[in-house]
Amino acid sequence: MRAVLCREFGPRADLRMEDVAAPVARKGEVLIAVEACGVNFFDGLVVEGKYQTRPDRPFSPGSEVAGVVTAVGEGVTRITPGLRVLGFAGFGGYAEEAVVPASHVFPIPDAMSFVEAAGFLITYGTSHHALKDRARIAPGETLLVLGAAGGVGLTAVELGKCMGARVIAAASSDDKLALCRSYGADETINYSREDLRHRIKDITEGKGVDVIYDPVGGTITETALRSLALFGRHLVIGFAAGDIPKIPLNLLLLKQSSLIGVFWGAHARAAPDKNAENVAELLRWFAEGKLRPHIFASYPIERFNEALDLVMERSVQGKVVLTTGVHERTEG
Repeated sequence: MRAVLCREFGPRADLRMEDVAAPVARKGEVLIAVEACGVNFFDGLVVEGKYQTRPDRPFSPGSEVAGVVTAVGEGVTRITPGLRVLGFAGFGGYAEEAVVPASHVFPIPDAMSFVEAAGFLITYGTSHHALKDRARIAPGETLLVLGAAGGVGLTAVELGKCMGARVIAAASSDDKLALCRSYGADETINYSREDLRHRIKDITEGKGVDVIYDPVGGTITETALRSLALFGRHLVIGFAAGDIPKIPLNLLLLKQSSLIGVFWGAHARAAPDKNAENVAELLRWFAEGKLRPHIFASYPIERFNEALDLVMERSVQGKVVLTTGVHERTEG
């Protein structure tokens, strides 16, 4: 099979498509013929050796896959060959076949395409876990989403509305904010030309926001944190700006607020049953028409470098997905 391989941590340009032996499903695992794979910001960080976990080399990047189950390992009964599924692989997704733990594989609705499925699990899973489990957001609370047009940010806007929050979307351009409004944002802030803190104060009539969803980091984090309401919660999702901020802890003391870390992948591994419940809820909402994944672009896997560069340059609204064409070649 073909797979994109990283042989040494370093520049993304060193990634190469190679022919490698097909993986085998062992005990508790599922083998998937990959139709599509989501491209995520942390894929590039892993390749560059800048992520918090480092896989053994060589490895193929790519954590979320969608396709058809072709084989299952010993002890796997919930998932059977022939099912259309999405899965959280950890690594190995930029390939024509991938092995995924059975606990991280889920059948998808008939109406969900493989491209939609490949861009679904990490973004919606992260935002759902963050808002439901970590922030415990309540109907009527105000949610501020930073980087609101990005892969995870847009799902936070959409899910915040599903959960009954008043959503303020903050992004760096008017076209991004227009997309956020189409996904339910009640208010928008262009922080490239508006004073974020002043606008939050105006929108909330001085109260501040109850929950901040922050996948950006950098200097904007402290500015947003100063806009929390009493007992507010600031969700640390990631650092797309490139800098990990240093926060004066007195800001938390004064408003009795909380700084809360969110790492969906670790949650999925540590609490698979709870994660399965959450994913089932998300897939049900999709089937009911409440969620509509925004696919910014889809590239054939041969153009993986273009796709990954686009994501790493933060030029994306929603998700970017790679497709393998495996089904077409098989049918042909």
